[in-house]
Amino acid sequence: MMRFLPDKFTVMLVCTVALASVLPISGAPAGYFALATKIAIAALFFLHGARLSRDVVVAGFLHWRLHLTILIVTFAIFPLLGLGLGFFVKGFLPSALYLGILYICVLPSTVQSSIAFTSMAGGNVPAAICSASASNIFGMVLTPLLCGLMLSAGGHGGISLDAVLQIFVQLLLPFLVGQILQPFIGNWVRARKALLSPIDRGSILMVVYSAFSEAVIEGIWKTFSLSDIGAVVVVDMVLLALALLITTYGSRLLGFSKEDEIAITFCGSKKSLASGVPMASAIFAGQSIGAIVMPLMLFHQIQLMACAVIAQRYADKRKRKEAELALASA
Repeated sequence: MMRFLPDKFTVMLVCTVALASVLPISGAPAGYFALATKIAIAALFFLHGARLSRDVVVAGFLHWRLHLTILIVTFAIFPLLGLGLGFFVKGFLPSALYLGILYICVLPSTVQSSIAFTSMAGGNVPAAICSASASNIFGMVLTPLLCGLMLSAGGHGGISLDAVLQIFVQLLLPFLVGQILQPFIGNWVRARKALLSPIDRGSILMVVYSAFSEAVIEGIWKTFSLSDIGAVVVVDMVLLALALLITTYGSRLLGFSKEDEIAITFCGSKKSLASGVPMASAIFAGQSIGAIVMPLMLFHQIQLMACAVIAQRYADKRKRKEAELALASA
């Protein structure tokens, strides 16, 4: 039953949304809080750059076929799924929430949970590390680009040049600085993961609080009903199910090993909340992003629950196979 319970961070997200619903920040304090949030996001991406070892980047090119498969699923097949679902959901899903679904589809893969589930299932962990890291690096360029293309295709307009510049200054530039300093501070940063993790989660919670404060003031809970939220959950589940089917059976059709199949399944089907929420504040600057990030927060918990079950099944099959081989050789 524990695998179906929300993780601690999801509980923190729910509490943050509840706090914003009861005590939304506004006026001058909101301006100062927004500035602090931008600084926290810049620190987050600086640490991403400082953590990522050059060895991981170089090793990523050695298994290019697997990495290319994951990148195609993440940045090509997912967007096509999002646009395809639009033909079915536009009749009952509000436009702002469908925009959030499209935004999920252009995001990079998760890093920590993709690696954790791949390891749990007995998959190719080094490949998962390389692919998830590469996905997030490419995502800083591809996500805004694809976002502009998909929003135009979905009738929501594109993204402005100011938004692109803000993404570079707030996200990409700190990451590049972190990569430049990585040889000098990388080991120190990686050794203090527990100490620095509040920056990771804190920056996301700050964005969520700011976004939902603005959304509450604008009347988000009056605009969307419980049935609207339920519809988002259903669409998220369908989107994830399609991605899991494509990654699992597609990797088998392409002739990948079981270990590589596991890495492709978990890295290719997951979307990053850690990157998605901060990037939304830059891409949709000046807009109310509460409705945009809501589908992503729901998708985050759904993918964790589903992938926990799948990883356990992979692990159980591996144990049974090992037991059969041991029995046969006895």
